[in-house]
Amino acid sequence: MEETPLQQIINIRKEKVNKILQQGINPYPNFYRYTYDIDKVIHEFSYLQIGEVAENKLVSIKGRIMSRREMGKTVFSHIQDFTGKIQIYIKKDIIGEEKFKFFNEFVDIGDILGVEGDVFKTKTGELTINTRNFVLLSKSLRPLPEKWHGLKDVEIRYRQRYLDLISNTEVKETFIKRSKIISTIRKTLDEKGFIEVETPVIQPLPGGAVARPFKTFHNALSEEFYLRIAPELYLKMLLVGGFEKIYELGKSFRNEGIDRYHNPEFTMVEIYQAYADYNDMIELMKELFINCCNVVGYKDKILFNTNEQTYEIHINEFNKISFHELFMKYVNIPLEKFLNNEINDTKYQELGIEVYEIKENGIKTKKSIKTLIDNVFEKYIQPHLIQPTFVIDYPEELSPLAKYKLDNKKITERFEFYIATKEIANAYSELNDPIEQYNRFVKQTDDEEKMSLNLEFVTSLEHGMPPAGGLGIGIDRLCMILTNNDSIRDVIFFPLMKPIK
Repeated sequence: MEETPLQQIINIRKEKVNKILQQGINPYPNFYRYTYDIDKVIHEFSYLQIGEVAENKLVSIKGRIMSRREMGKTVFSHIQDFTGKIQIYIKKDIIGEEKFKFFNEFVDIGDILGVEGDVFKTKTGELTINTRNFVLLSKSLRPLPEKWHGLKDVEIRYRQRYLDLISNTEVKETFIKRSKIISTIRKTLDEKGFIEVETPVIQPLPGGAVARPFKTFHNALSEEFYLRIAPELYLKMLLVGGFEKIYELGKSFRNEGIDRYHNPEFTMVEIYQAYADYNDMIELMKELFINCCNVVGYKDKILFNTNEQTYEIHINEFNKISFHELFMKYVNIPLEKFLNNEINDTKYQELGIEVYEIKENGIKTKKSIKTLIDNVFEKYIQPHLIQPTFVIDYPEELSPLAKYKLDNKKITERFEFYIATKEIANAYSELNDPIEQYNRFVKQTDDEEKMSLNLEFVTSLEHGMPPAGGLGIGIDRLCMILTNNDSIRDVIFFPLMKPIK
């Protein structure tokens, strides 16, 4: 079989490795001691004038070769580390014939080098390392993508994120911002006296949210288990145990479709505060949101671009409106008519809502009232939720873990927080009545996505859980907004992809 061009390159580089080894040189040494990150070189030697050399000041750096330009007895290359990129200058008369020959014959774009030299500024004003010595730290067998300076193929970008990070500086900046956002959430909560805890990811029953779970099997116990869809129930058990201000930041899993706004494996933070309610959670959400905006450089507004339009989001202007009011404002039908099943199939069709769905077994079934209300909300209301908006006071049918309002037992103290039409957070005044909680578990009728009757959780409530406010924030969606990315895959290092067979 004829070799592909890629395989030819790999074979040539493998032969280079063999020749390097024959010279007694290890192309993959164990370590390298360096004195400068590249950004420190750029900052410290920015004072140099054109043609000026930093006298008696050797620096050693490390990084990946990103370009090379040969000019007779000299070579110009760019080397890149995590902090930045700088030019290196290799001259035969300075580095010696043996080293110069080694560089020309065995060093390729993509290799990782350690470089030692003095710093000067070229005639074109570019800060450059005049190389006195170099060490090959890792020989790359595969070349960088041909257009490494702007890798665009999303399939390659997501499957081989390391190439995306090498090629696209803005992608690295996105993930640095994501790290800062997560650190800021932790720092804010820690400073307010919250304690970070950990609860099980493998659970005997799916619970804490309404979603289809992933199933797994434990061989030693010969039992079926589930990956958690939320840590909520275990965290509230800790409230029963006496912890009063806690949070967990980690992975949850939902066996659902993949699109621009959903990934089956996602990161969230769930926060619980005893003796608080959903009003306290509103204030906490505001503080967390503003702090996260500030840490990535936003002070007053965010420009968030989608394929359809650009949203100008005002950071400090928060709206609050009830679920019922939104239905009257944008659907012009009282929510009660939906909840009481007074909307017939014809009316749903007029609204452009599909009433029936085909299950995996091929059977056509009518959607639950909850699902139909969600569909109407997504179609008619969500597109209007641009500015930071707290949608408050959900019907009990949609909130199996939230406490009633004192003056209306059909409404729960719950909010969802929306920005640029996307749900970012969900919060409750937590239900702590064990009898009512049991009845709500039993009442659910949506077999596909109902929350399991968790008797262990009900038992914990029977020991007494203090009144509490709970808040869950979707980290990935928050990062989408704050890094101006309209796909959840762009803020997850390795999003779930269909396997290559």
